[in-house]
Amino acid sequence: MIEELSTDIASGHNIIATVYVEARSMYRAGGPEEFRPVNEVEFANGAAAMSASGGYGPALICAGIVGHANLLLGDRVKAVLEAEIVAGQGRFRGIRHSSAYDADPDIAHMYATRPKGLLLDTTYRKGFACLAPLGLSFDAWLFHPQLSEFADLARAFPDIRIVLDHCGGPVGLGRFAGRREEIFPLWKASIQEVAKCPNVVVKLGGLAMRLLGFDFHERPKPPSSEQAAAAWRPYIETCIEAFGPERCMFESNFPPDKGQCSYQVIFNAFKRIAAQYSEAEKTALFSKTATDFYRLKLD
Repeated sequence: MIEELSTDIASGHNIIATVYVEARSMYRAGGPEEFRPVNEVEFANGAAAMSASGGYGPALICAGIVGHANLLLGDRVKAVLEAEIVAGQGRFRGIRHSSAYDADPDIAHMYATRPKGLLLDTTYRKGFACLAPLGLSFDAWLFHPQLSEFADLARAFPDIRIVLDHCGGPVGLGRFAGRREEIFPLWKASIQEVAKCPNVVVKLGGLAMRLLGFDFHERPKPPSSEQAAAAWRPYIETCIEAFGPERCMFESNFPPDKGQCSYQVIFNAFKRIAAQYSEAEKTALFSKTATDFYRLKLD
C-alpha cells in the first residue's frame, strides 16, 4: 500500500502529509468481532512508521488515522475506541461509520449496505456520544437524500467535530440518473442547511467516483484537469460558498477516485477551481482546514 501511495502522491504537487480513512480493510481474522477493526488502525500506523523513516519520500503518509468502530454497539463502543487510540500511537484521530443507504440497489450495491435511518437510530447515537469525551472526530459518508438526517445528528451533538465526506454524496446513478438539473438545487439546499452547523466541515472531493453519474470511465481517454474541473466546479463552489474556505478541505479520495483519473489530474482540477480565491483561502482549502481538523503534527 505505501509503495503505491508514495508513487501516486509523487505527482508534481507538494504533498506534505496524508490522512488514512478507513476502508473496511485489514481487519483481524479472529477474536471478538467488535474489536477486529482495531487491526486496520494498527496497519495504517505501521505504514506511518515506515513513512517516518524517509524511505518513501518526504511526505508523512498516514500522519492522521481515521478508523472504524461499530456505533451500534452503543456505550460498549468506548472500549473499541480506546483500543484504537492505543493502536494509533498518537496518530488516531477518529472514526467513520458509513450511513450510506438507498433503496435503489443500483446505487446501494456499489458500497457497503447500511440500514435505513442509521443516523437517527438511538443506539447508534449512544455510540456516537462516546466520541467527544475521548477527543475524537467523525467522518460522515452518506448519500445526498440523507443530508437532512445528517444535519439532525450534527445539531444534536454540537461538541463533536464532524467532516462531511465527498461533498455530501450527490448521486447521479440509478433513480437519479439523467436528473442532474432537477437534483442539484435540492442537494444545494441541503448543503446550505448542513453548513449552519458550526461543528461541521466538508471535504471537497470524491467526485471522480461513478456515484455522480458522469461517464468519464466510459470514454476512450481519462478526463483532463480542464474537463474534471468543469464537471466538479458547481459542487465544489457551492460547498465553499456555503461553508467558507476555512471549513472546506480538498481531498484526493485515493484510491477510489483512481478509477477515472490520476492524482495529478485531480489536484490540477482543484487548482483550476481554486484560482479565484485569495492565498489565505487557498491555504485553508489545500492544507490548513485538514491540518486543523485532523490535528496533524507537522514540522
